[in-house]
Amino acid sequence: MNQQEAELMQQRLEINQAEMIERINRAVREDGLIEALPGVFLGRFSKPTERVYSVFKPSFCIIAQGSKQMLLGEEAFRYDPGHYLISTVVLPVVANVVEASEERPYLGFQLHLDPAVVAAVMMESGIKTKKSDASVKAMNVSPTDGELLDAALKLIRLLDTPDEIKFLAPLIIREIIYRLLRGEQGARLSHLLISEGDTRRISQAVDRLRENLDQPLKIENMARDLGMSVSGFHYHFKSVTAMSPVQFQKQIRLQEARRMMLGEDLDVASASSRVGYEDPSYFSREYKKLFGAPPQRDIARLRSGLEV
Repeated sequence: MNQQEAELMQQRLEINQAEMIERINRAVREDGLIEALPGVFLGRFSKPTERVYSVFKPSFCIIAQGSKQMLLGEEAFRYDPGHYLISTVVLPVVANVVEASEERPYLGFQLHLDPAVVAAVMMESGIKTKKSDASVKAMNVSPTDGELLDAALKLIRLLDTPDEIKFLAPLIIREIIYRLLRGEQGARLSHLLISEGDTRRISQAVDRLRENLDQPLKIENMARDLGMSVSGFHYHFKSVTAMSPVQFQKQIRLQEARRMMLGEDLDVASASSRVGYEDPSYFSREYKKLFGAPPQRDIARLRSGLEV
């Protein structure tokens, strides 16, 4: 690529970023997150946010303005208009908007990744990605290129033509996945596919932990069921999720208990029991370590914030 081509590409990138800013601003008038299209979310925040604990689905995320940070275990992933984030396994994360203001609000785009669509695009396109193994972390950040930004922008433009969404949205989503497969994150997308080897085994382990929150974690049994050694299971699980199986289960349990207390009005004893804690006092201590306050005080604070 010569200098003139590089300059034209940069100009196109800047024009598309400006259009994305304008369109998200128009679509999301108030702070918050909306599902603009099925599986497509747009967010706006006019000031930096507190850390939010959540279970993050496999997604492709791009930012039009501002910046955001994801904490996975003890590892931080920060992204901005020049970088996109991809996550390919359901993970407990801590997220917060880092850069935002009234004049320049944070404006973001998130697309949930459907494993079936990823598999279809990979097969139909004939793209051969490097075989991924379980040592490839399930979350990472890469530089945003013009083609990927352009594809995301096409999806947002459909908000102006609702009658075209049903036909064109699936095609544009396939283009986004195609661009991801062609880029730095192509091998990472194999986490989403049903395959053999350690990658698939770790994905199965994550699913089992999420589906059996209230059950004791028996590492030896799980490793044996997955056909792995205990040490190999520990190593590969942490490589993908940035957490040990015990840490992963603890975060998933505590986040689900928090959701129950806030959304279902459960008391501390009931919520802790539902997610597998036999001792409410121990649950409260672990809860405070993660969320910074005992359960009752934390839930009261969250409810107060919702009522404002």
